[in-house]
Amino acid sequence: MAGGQERILKRRIKSVQATKKITKAMELIAASRIVKAMGRIHDARPYLGAMTKVVEDLAASSGLPKSAYLADPKPGARGFLVITADRGLCGSFNSAPLRLVERTIAELRLVNSSFQIVAVGKKAMGFFKYRQIPVGTSVLGVTDRPSYAHAQEIAKAVLTMFDNGDVATVDAITTRFYSSGSQKLEVIPLLPIEPEKFMKGIRGVALDFEVEPSPEDIIDPLLRLYVEEMIFALLLEASASEHAYRQRAMKSATENAEELIKKYTRIMNRARQDAITTEIMEIVGGAEALRGAGDIEELE
Repeated sequence: MAGGQERILKRRIKSVQATKKITKAMELIAASRIVKAMGRIHDARPYLGAMTKVVEDLAASSGLPKSAYLADPKPGARGFLVITADRGLCGSFNSAPLRLVERTIAELRLVNSSFQIVAVGKKAMGFFKYRQIPVGTSVLGVTDRPSYAHAQEIAKAVLTMFDNGDVATVDAITTRFYSSGSQKLEVIPLLPIEPEKFMKGIRGVALDFEVEPSPEDIIDPLLRLYVEEMIFALLLEASASEHAYRQRAMKSATENAEELIKKYTRIMNRARQDAITTEIMEIVGGAEALRGAGDIEELE
């Protein structure tokens, strides 16, 4: 085996070993962050449940008042809240929602339908900028650790374009978190909110209480808060999903590095064995040649 080839293989093995240490560390960090993110999701769910219960109680008492936020979806311009990460190395977490929204936009353009986008994450911003797709509002630095302030900022952008009549519907395209081993890309309707959502479980139930100010005065602020909390819940789930995707991606990278190290080691060992065998054959051949030369001299 040539010394140069052996040095190249050793350098490659050393480089892969260094990469393996990094991917393993990132896998462990992502695993620890999943636990924290799951805790934040668990802590946030009671508030969303309480918000839903307030509107349900209002509906059970005097019926749902009329609101622009309460209606069945209608044809028209569409709004999209696209949630991605600021960083990569997390498998298809970023690419899947971006491919989905790109296909949807292509379909809308075929029928000359307009759209508006609220982009969350650097990956979404870079994607839309590269493809020259206009973005109405962009929010960065969110998915690593979402805060309620982030949700308020995003909700303000979403509600503004709906209130102004720029879009007829708003859908969130994001990855829902069900468990550390189960996440799913989904399209979640945000606006308008179907009234049926607040009528479940209260049929035949009538509550007798007074509402001050009037139901018509409080329904819109309540629903705006409800949208904020919905977006906050989606941000928390997206954050947990990002860490879960990154953990799996880094685990796969670590396993691939191990296989690559084994492959390079086998190649180097095989080449060494071939080199040793070649040297032995050369020595034996040289010895045979010397012995043959000695026999010839004796004959002479």
